[in-house]
Amino acid sequence: MAIDGIILNRLCFNLQTILPARINKIQQISDDEILFTLYANHKTSKCLISLHSEYNRIALTTSSYITAEFPSSFIMLLRKKVEGGIIHSITQVGLDRILKFTIQSRNEIGDLTTTYAYLELMGKYANFILVDQNNKIIDAMKRIPIFENISRIIQPGAIFQLPTPHAHKKDPFQNPVIEMSHSLTTQLHGFSPLLAKEVAYRMEKGESFCNIMERVKNSNHIFVTKTDQKDYFHCIPLLHLQKDYQELPLFSGINKIYQEKEEKVRIRKQTNNLSKFCQQEFKKYTAKLERLENNLAKTDTCNQFREYGELLFAYQNEIEKAPIVSLQSFETNAILDIEINMKYSIKENAKKYLNTYQKIKRSIPFLQEQIEKCKNEIIFFQSLLEQLEFATVEDAIEMREELVQLSYLKPHKRQVRKKGKQAALNYIKIPLHDATIYVGKNNLQNDFLTWKLANKKDLWFHAKDFHGSHVILSTNFTSEPLIRLCAMLAAYYSKGRYSSSVPVNYCYVKQLKKIPAHKGSMVQLTNYQTIFIDPIEEVIESEIAKLKID
Repeated sequence: MAIDGIILNRLCFNLQTILPARINKIQQISDDEILFTLYANHKTSKCLISLHSEYNRIALTTSSYITAEFPSSFIMLLRKKVEGGIIHSITQVGLDRILKFTIQSRNEIGDLTTTYAYLELMGKYANFILVDQNNKIIDAMKRIPIFENISRIIQPGAIFQLPTPHAHKKDPFQNPVIEMSHSLTTQLHGFSPLLAKEVAYRMEKGESFCNIMERVKNSNHIFVTKTDQKDYFHCIPLLHLQKDYQELPLFSGINKIYQEKEEKVRIRKQTNNLSKFCQQEFKKYTAKLERLENNLAKTDTCNQFREYGELLFAYQNEIEKAPIVSLQSFETNAILDIEINMKYSIKENAKKYLNTYQKIKRSIPFLQEQIEKCKNEIIFFQSLLEQLEFATVEDAIEMREELVQLSYLKPHKRQVRKKGKQAALNYIKIPLHDATIYVGKNNLQNDFLTWKLANKKDLWFHAKDFHGSHVILSTNFTSEPLIRLCAMLAAYYSKGRYSSSVPVNYCYVKQLKKIPAHKGSMVQLTNYQTIFIDPIEEVIESEIAKLKID
């Protein structure tokens, strides 16, 4: 669901608490996302602006992002105009989904200038527009030419106009008179259908409109209610859904709601649609395997050709040449009808049958070899597709590099780069009180953890019969809670994530053997034990917290 004007009002209020703020850096995350690094009150903050049609929002964030190595011309213009400037105010235009930034910076000759930026969070029309002191558009993230919208042109040099306001709507924070017989969305500014339903429900239960809006006005949290269809959220608990809800801080809650879905979009954009390529390869090798197995099945007839050739050689001087000759089989005594090519002699026909037999016989080892290779390719791409289901952008980039190393994809200039001091591989490291757990999320990470980082006495975990994570437990004091936690992690980062009683094999690293000539991170276990576990995210988080405390 989208952010409405009321939620944006609370976001704006919380953003104002860090102002004035200096813009230290402007970076591009994707075609629809901008990251501002701000300095205020002696500390640095990051502000994410997303203009995605479904996930558009503004929020302070502590997450790390992969940023574009070659930013767009609009980002370069933003850097030129406002990087190093001071954001003095962020105000909401009425209760519309529009924020106005007032930024002061110095131009090329050192004069102090004021620039305005308008952030419009309106679904597929979401935009970020830079405007000068004369209300002329400098540029916009998404330009709108005159042939698309004659009433509102978003082009450099055009006069900036706000969208048509809803003059007939009332401000819900001014204690207006409302009519319950009419929809609240048509009467009140900033109201979404979801909030209208919640307010109507609460009023039916006896709560006054004034008290409800007072709760909204004082809220600095997001309340998330999960249903079978989707997740719903707002600044107050959505009691009309009659389900349990989760309370989260405003900015971190907004980011958490959109993060997982938006991560899929980033992966697709920043890895040249890696998922689509893996699906195509998986389908290609699946179809190829079917053809190879059909060809192998046809080789069952090769002994028949050998028998035809041997019979024709044996009786070449006793039979008359005819389109079909009938001879008794040496092996079964049955009468066999053998087709004869009248262009050739009986002896030449016999040679052709024997040559066909030899040709088919020679092809069998080749077909078997190709079938085995094809099965390995299917397993490899199936594992990549499953790994992509829980991959971050960094994980997906590593997976693309693996495909480049294996010559499936051509190398090219990296369109993204890693920022800050990060590990070479993006595996998960969980430091506990008396142990460390490592979790690999792709083949490169799994290989590194199992064969380079792990000690021979460390424990290794992997979900049985599923492609998934290699989990390493490095500790001198193995306990049942640690084993269960590692097993849960192995099951959670696998295809069995949403299953129950997932079997997880575990053994010492010294009991593993790498399977030669196999792509991916497949291993052979010489001795192991199996534990059955339910991979539940909340349980994993609580177990980690408990073991850290203990």
